[in-house]
Amino acid sequence: MAGHSKWAGIKHKKAIVDARRGKLFTKLARHITVAAKEGGGDIAGNAALALAVQKAKDASMPKDNIQRAIDKGTGAGADAANFETVMYEGYGPGGVALLVEALTDNRNRTGSEVRHMFSKHGGSLGEPGSVAYLFDKKGVVVVDSEKHDEDSLMVAIEAGADDIEEDEGTFEIITEPAALTAVRAALDEAGIAYESAEVAYRPTVRTALDEEGATKLAKLMDALDDNDDVSEVHANFEVEDEVLERVFG
Repeated sequence: MAGHSKWAGIKHKKAIVDARRGKLFTKLARHITVAAKEGGGDIAGNAALALAVQKAKDASMPKDNIQRAIDKGTGAGADAANFETVMYEGYGPGGVALLVEALTDNRNRTGSEVRHMFSKHGGSLGEPGSVAYLFDKKGVVVVDSEKHDEDSLMVAIEAGADDIEEDEGTFEIITEPAALTAVRAALDEAGIAYESAEVAYRPTVRTALDEEGATKLAKLMDALDDNDDVSEVHANFEVEDEVLERVFG
């Protein structure tokens, strides 16, 4: 069965495609704006902003775009930000639990659209808390195990990482969200390349799907991803590696 790291890799590839279309930049800018609004525009003193800016840099977002998003959040831009963070919870095809993170300036509009997408694709939107308990919010850094051995990753533990888990072809470095920036900096300083580094909701239990169920779930997740207000979609599905590549790749 496919682990989190392979799915993280597929999401990373999709993000590159989205960035080329310009679609991803809008969502990344919103994250930067909200982080700057809530914690100020100083990257060094605002961990949430530092993570948002780093994610934007990973997607090759231009520096001018990043600065405009920060200025908008602090009120220095043409208009102040009115976005708020909303989390939606529900179940998709096959009983897969879904957490949907959104940044919206109209909670009613976004809620209605998310509910419609769940219903249209064989899912159901739940109440707050209905599936969140099935996930842990963690920082996750994925490293290719063919390029680096576990001993070389001890710098991450020294920098505050909680654990290193081995999956097929990869290592997953697990951190508390607040420690991700420091762990990433330690890896950069040690010259250790990584495939992705993000704050994610990791499933504590997984729901197995066959190819038919995975195909239905992929349609729901794609529809959610295509919504401008949705920033991240987390799911606790598990499928065979070849099905994951074929359906979600």
